[in-house]
Amino acid sequence: MTTPAYHLHGVMVESGEPTDLWIVGDTLTYDKVPGATTLVEDGWILPGLVDAHCHIGLGPEGPVDQDVAETQGHEDLNAGVTLVRDAGSPIDTHWLDGRTDVPRIIRAGRHVARTRRYLRGYAVEVDPEDLVETVRLQARAGDGWVKLVGDWIDRNVGDLAPSWPVEVMAQAVQAAHEEGARVTAHCFGEESVYHLVRAGIDCIEHGSGLDQSTVDEMVSRQVALVPTLDNLNIFPGIADQAEDKFPVYAAHMRDLYRRRHETMTMAIDAGVQVYAGSDAGGIRSHGSVIEEISALSEVGGAEFALGAAAWRARTWLGEPSLEEGAPADLIVAPADPRQDVSVLSNLSLVVRSGSLAAGPVSITVR
Repeated sequence: MTTPAYHLHGVMVESGEPTDLWIVGDTLTYDKVPGATTLVEDGWILPGLVDAHCHIGLGPEGPVDQDVAETQGHEDLNAGVTLVRDAGSPIDTHWLDGRTDVPRIIRAGRHVARTRRYLRGYAVEVDPEDLVETVRLQARAGDGWVKLVGDWIDRNVGDLAPSWPVEVMAQAVQAAHEEGARVTAHCFGEESVYHLVRAGIDCIEHGSGLDQSTVDEMVSRQVALVPTLDNLNIFPGIADQAEDKFPVYAAHMRDLYRRRHETMTMAIDAGVQVYAGSDAGGIRSHGSVIEEISALSEVGGAEFALGAAAWRARTWLGEPSLEEGAPADLIVAPADPRQDVSVLSNLSLVVRSGSLAAGPVSITVR
């Protein structure tokens, strides 16, 4: 059986240089392959997108069945996402490994939350005395990441509050590192992110409560940030629902939302490594990473946002991009996304491990 070979000619978005590349089987090469079928003669070529905060296997009520999880993966791939960092899922999705009709998944196991301090059905819920051992178990269940719920509303105080005592946070981060895993955490408010960054965490999700001192500490410690900026648009609705019973919390959420762009601009300007994550899963639709790229472009510019969702994100996760011999995971846009990121909403081509993606993607073989 002959191994399929494809040829693409276009501009590499990262470098801005016109390039010819070939796909042989599931691998990229820059050595000319005679007889290859030309797929693209004039396009803008990027590595397959990375959704660095995604939840394949999670629905509004918690775990979903395999058919729904598979559909979620299809939706992400059809949006050009070929790599997902799954930031907590209540089901084991390892059965999707090795398939080319869904993105590759790097998992964090299940969310780890404080008992009765998070969304029902999403997380493993434990008390502080059980956090360290639970983190060890989730580190072994994942693919090199653990996800903590760093804060949530505390109904006893009527506002956001850290989920864990400071010393327990530090012990949990250390335990994950001992298991060879990196740690990330959901943090909306100011206090949890302050303590977790200083406890040695590797990444912060959302980060809406960041201040300058914590941003400076993140730069010094090389702590990454996945702000899910577009999904922070849910904050006003959360505040409206909480207004009657928890007015302090409602006001806090509105304030975090009001200054979200200022906060993220501060982080970007300081040099925090920021990556694109849609927060798909739960109530958020899959295939929505383009909205996050657009939101990031508003605060950091188009090239910054594209790197956050493509080549810089891949380097951060230890994954290859478009170098010689890399897996053939790429997308082609019909126009220059550095001028207008919205062109990513109408991709010309999606390739996952050498396979041409199915679905709404239009592929013209010339």
